[in-house]
Amino acid sequence: RLAHFPLEVRSLSRFKSPAEQKVILADLARGTVDIVIGTHRLLQKDVQFRNLGLLVVDEEHRFGVAAKERMKQLRRQVDVLTLTATPIPRTLHMSMLGVRDISTIETPPENRLSIKTTVAGFDPALIKEAIEHELDRGGQVFFVHNRVESIERAARLIRRLVPEAKLAVAHGELSEERLERIMCDFYEGKCNVLLCTTIIESGLDVGAANTIIIDRADALGLAQLYQLRGRVGRDKHRAYAYLLVPKDAALSETAKKRLQVIAELTELGAGFKVAAKDLEIRGAGNLLGSEQHGQIAAVGIDLYCRLIESTVKELKGEAVTEPVEPSIRLEAEGYLPEAYVEDSNIRFQLYKRLAALPALQDVVAFQEELVDRFGEPPRATERLLTAMTLKIMARTLHVREIDAAGKAIRIVFGESPPLASDKVAALLREERGRLRYIPKDMTHTRYDEMEYTGEGGDKGAAARTLLSRLQACQ
Repeated sequence: RLAHFPLEVRSLSRFKSPAEQKVILADLARGTVDIVIGTHRLLQKDVQFRNLGLLVVDEEHRFGVAAKERMKQLRRQVDVLTLTATPIPRTLHMSMLGVRDISTIETPPENRLSIKTTVAGFDPALIKEAIEHELDRGGQVFFVHNRVESIERAARLIRRLVPEAKLAVAHGELSEERLERIMCDFYEGKCNVLLCTTIIESGLDVGAANTIIIDRADALGLAQLYQLRGRVGRDKHRAYAYLLVPKDAALSETAKKRLQVIAELTELGAGFKVAAKDLEIRGAGNLLGSEQHGQIAAVGIDLYCRLIESTVKELKGEAVTEPVEPSIRLEAEGYLPEAYVEDSNIRFQLYKRLAALPALQDVVAFQEELVDRFGEPPRATERLLTAMTLKIMARTLHVREIDAAGKAIRIVFGESPPLASDKVAALLREERGRLRYIPKDMTHTRYDEMEYTGEGGDKGAAARTLLSRLQACQ
């Protein structure tokens, strides 16, 4: 791509001979090389740059903290662009806090299809069927077995199950020359099944490879599983990923969560969602230390992020305002009846999702999903959705409490509600006799109150109308 530009482009890795590396290092130090593309070899101490201006890090999750610290030392003021399909928890967390800028590419390549993902127990019959199905349509297969000491045993199994397969074995303990030859043979279609370790995790683009079988998927991380699955489905054909786990062994809760996430998030461009789930499962780690994950589940991701954000503001000397979490009381309780959503686990997940909705349009989308999955919601569920709607609206007005259980609708404001006094006065005149504003010196409390006496009917709907009118007073 840069052939017609006056730029010198070189590559540096362990595949270069010592003599070639020496020449490239000398040219880098002199500044005669404009762009150098390399592996971790670029981070070694004998690599010196004359005037480094931009550092692009691809597949960031493959680098540890020590490697990243070395990147910082290359030049203190260097611009850094990090590329990854699945940011590690700490990096994603830093972007969420505003420490790093982030942008996402969500548009997939044309004609790209999602990958059909199956989690199953280790089954030779399933392996045979998956490989034969791919070979019958002229494709290629990755079989990931991440233990070098038993990889030959896995090779014998595959040869016995599918004797017609042209099998090649690749792992990191092979010599550079042999490993490169095997990879080139697979890329050129000379072999159609590649049994390998996780060395294929990144950097491979084989359009004909559209099935991947991952043995002991429970032992791999979420980002690893996502990256490995991304080795297939890189063309217009439907791809398949089989995540195999031991049939009789009991999986840990963390492993179950990882497999559930990777099985559910199969849509194109799901890497950011996978990373967010990884952050929730593993934790964010230390922002300035060496740990890249932590115990975020102990307090929950939302609370943890709020705690970090308020601490950062405190250290900067900025004012920290405690978020108001409104209390909502309606005439009757809102909930998801057991007759409406029978599965208790699904009900719990729905409650959890509903409580985390940030905006009114999300409540509308949530209600549409309920209708689609379970049918028209009963009155109790409608009250639940109304309460969540009121809570979201109340937050914008610094409202601490809405009590619509009595004859009148009572609203208790928090500190410094964002209301223009002249607009509130106009609203009071318009609703003379029905709406009263009670200052805190009259209620003998720390907060102002407002009381609305409507004409009967649905109190929840009346409270929503009143909040809408108050929002217009901001």
